Amino acid sequence: MTPLWLPVSPAADPGADHPQEFERLWRGFMTARATLGGVLVAFQGSVWVLLPQSGSTLLWICLAYFAAALTVRLTTHPQQLQPALDAQWLRTVGVDVLTFAVLQMLQGGAINYAPLFALPVLMVSVLGSMLLAMATAACITLLLFAHALWLLLQNTGDVGTIFLQAALTGAGCFAIAFISNQLATRLASVELRAQRNQLAATEQRQVNELVIQSLTEGVLVVDEHGKVRSANPAACLLLGTQAPTSELDLGHHPGAQALMQLIETSFVSQAPQQADISLRQPGRSTRRLRVRTQLTDSSQDRAMGLCVVFLQDQREVQARIRAEKLAGMGRMSAAVAHEIRNPLAAITQANALLAEELSDPAQQRLAQMVGQNALRLENIVQDVLHLTHADAAGGNDSAQPLDLCESTERICRDWRSQHAVADRLRVSLPTDLPKVWFDVEHLRRVLINLLDNALRYASSQPASMQVSVALTEPGSPQRGVMLRVWSDGAGLDSSMEQHLFEPFFSTESRSSGLGLYICRELCESHGASISYERSERPLAHQTQPGNEFSVTFRLAPSPISTP
Repeated sequence: MTPLWLPVSPAADPGADHPQEFERLWRGFMTARATLGGVLVAFQGSVWVLLPQSGSTLLWICLAYFAAALTVRLTTHPQQLQPALDAQWLRTVGVDVLTFAVLQMLQGGAINYAPLFALPVLMVSVLGSMLLAMATAACITLLLFAHALWLLLQNTGDVGTIFLQAALTGAGCFAIAFISNQLATRLASVELRAQRNQLAATEQRQVNELVIQSLTEGVLVVDEHGKVRSANPAACLLLGTQAPTSELDLGHHPGAQALMQLIETSFVSQAPQQADISLRQPGRSTRRLRVRTQLTDSSQDRAMGLCVVFLQDQREVQARIRAEKLAGMGRMSAAVAHEIRNPLAAITQANALLAEELSDPAQQRLAQMVGQNALRLENIVQDVLHLTHADAAGGNDSAQPLDLCESTERICRDWRSQHAVADRLRVSLPTDLPKVWFDVEHLRRVLINLLDNALRYASSQPASMQVSVALTEPGSPQRGVMLRVWSDGAGLDSSMEQHLFEPFFSTESRSSGLGLYICRELCESHGASISYERSERPLAHQTQPGNEFSVTFRLAPSPISTP
């Protein structure tokens, strides 16, 4: 049976630069051989100095053994002992057995070197197979019996005692070989299993870290003193901090008193807690969070209880609610469209019949207004159906080449006269711009929504709302024409910007929250894009920051000329 000394995987061992287990054992045995050789040289040298008449043969043998052991230690790479008695066995185990046997024979019984045979037996038992260990023990036993037989032929000493000592030493070598090999095999199996478990635990930890890092929900691991042990990026974003995890302390974090109280309540009651709290951050708006806590198991000895805190922005919850509302609107859209279309068709037809019989100009204008508004209501129904059911990747059949400056000027003029804001709206339109690919009625919807939104938050100063059209910058990723609608309203919180174009999202209770969402969907259906940014514009002889919505239109395809 051969010990399974396998190399440690770098994924399982963070310190993979350290010697592997087999290499450590091999170097340990080689160092022990060299150290033993040095001890034998020192011992025989002392004997030769004190008793010069004893000769220097044993000293030279010890010197040769020390040199051979040191050479193997310094020049040979760790190698597994093969099952057969090969050259590697001879350079290590064979040299030990032969040297110790020669010392035992030449010493003449004054000193017993038999205990030294334990070193080669242990080495081959740990670094080799069971068969090789038993063969080594047999070689040692045969050498000892050969020495006893030689003494018997010489008729020197107590031959019976020498044979008994050889038998006991041989039996001891066989026992050491068997027990050492069994222990080495057992330890190697345990080490292999530990490496596999460590590798599995490392892989699981990496997967858990990856999952936690990618969660949109904030996750904190906190001890009972408020010290944060671990935090994912979402939690750091919700806490409004960029400090390393090791430096986070909720006990000293500004505005986190309510969160810390909930964690302390969890430790005191030893039960999970859930609550909606307000996290106040200096220089920022108050953030509403839904917090859940869960305690780790601290029943085991030396295990410290920790609290896992899950943080969820209430705006995210509201966004999901809005998405559910949109899904409900999609399911109802077909039935509502049929219910609206039928009365609209009746109103349009009755109005047309009525207009034929009217002679009064005032009544004819009223009938015309009814017809126009009925047509506009029909267009709104079509738009809602398009937003709900149209393929986001598809285009729109109503798109056509459009003079953006001319259409923008006409829409702004109608909107200005309707809202009586002549001095508050400034329109800057260049000439000779290429045409864009868009639907004129959809452009009206988009521009009126943006102007209504600007009017809601702009001040009463002149030019507090500005509309401009220009070509995109040369370095922009999309070549086209850009329409900008700017107002000097107050800036938005960073947490609100990511929800601007979501359905049913609004900062006012009386708003439906569909305006910007419809603008985005109408733009994307024609290959255009809409965005928001905080920018500065000249206002009242100074630069004034404000909110700017930009719509980038794609250019209309060039007409194909026929010869």
